[in-house]
Amino acid sequence: MTHSIENAAAPSSKLVGSLSVRDAGTLIGLVAIVIIFGLLSPDFLSQRNLLNILQQSSINACLALGMTLVIISGGIDLSVGPTAAIAAVISATLLVAGIPVPLAIFAGLGIGVLCGLVNGVLVAYAGLQPFIVTLGTLSTYRAIALIYTGGNPVLGVPQSFRTLFNGSVAGVPNSVVMVAVVALVAWVLLKKTPLGEYLLAVGGNEEAAYVAGVPIAVTKITAYVISGVLAALASMILIGRLGAAEPILGNLWELDAIAAAAIGGASLMGGKGSVIGTLLGAIILGAMRNGLTLMNVQAFYQLLATGLIILVAMMIDRVTRGRG
Repeated sequence: MTHSIENAAAPSSKLVGSLSVRDAGTLIGLVAIVIIFGLLSPDFLSQRNLLNILQQSSINACLALGMTLVIISGGIDLSVGPTAAIAAVISATLLVAGIPVPLAIFAGLGIGVLCGLVNGVLVAYAGLQPFIVTLGTLSTYRAIALIYTGGNPVLGVPQSFRTLFNGSVAGVPNSVVMVAVVALVAWVLLKKTPLGEYLLAVGGNEEAAYVAGVPIAVTKITAYVISGVLAALASMILIGRLGAAEPILGNLWELDAIAAAAIGGASLMGGKGSVIGTLLGAIILGAMRNGLTLMNVQAFYQLLATGLIILVAMMIDRVTRGRG
């Protein structure tokens, strides 16, 4: 059976074997961006600003790690922003009502599990296209968040919660530490566990994976559940920073998450992705926006730069895929 699974994932394994080269290319791109902005803005390379970039990138990195697993499985999750919004407003409501912080966090993460589970079941068992499913739940989840709050923000998140997510350890923001731990777990899951093999096999060749005995439905559902949980965690990082939760929180987060995964080498065709590459992709986006802001570049030019980076990443992916 193991041999059969390896055969099912063979195209993915071949691509994954070359990802170290792609990751190195992504790292070189990040270094180039850092050098360029360091020369253009003297404040860019300050320790405070570099930590600020990591902190600002932590939310997108958290989302993008979950998105990467979904993309590897051959899917897409457009509902991560609204999932984050529901988790945020429910957790914040519980916190303001005096519910202990651990229980409020557990409730928020549970919402992430539930939203991801709905997506996964509709994709795996109803046979619907991931794009259509998550486009539908994007609107549904956002509406639920708005209806639940009446369109109003939830204010007054207690300081104990804010300190947990917005504090620091030895000068390093807690959010950065949390995402680093999440990335380590995701890397182990993808590289060292059967689930990682299953994700690559399903995304690489679903028919062959089915013949090899891979649990297709469970694998897809697990990927969406993880994406939902990480969206909920990302929302808590944000409300810890702001001290409030809004039902419109997470607007367009899905685009940034997909962009980070794509820049990091994930193929939207499935079967290919990298945890390290995704992290680098998220930091590239954060560093670029930070640098352009320091240079007083208007926001719509920042959007243009983001789009160009994504297109370049896709062309690089096509070239490396062709050579593979």
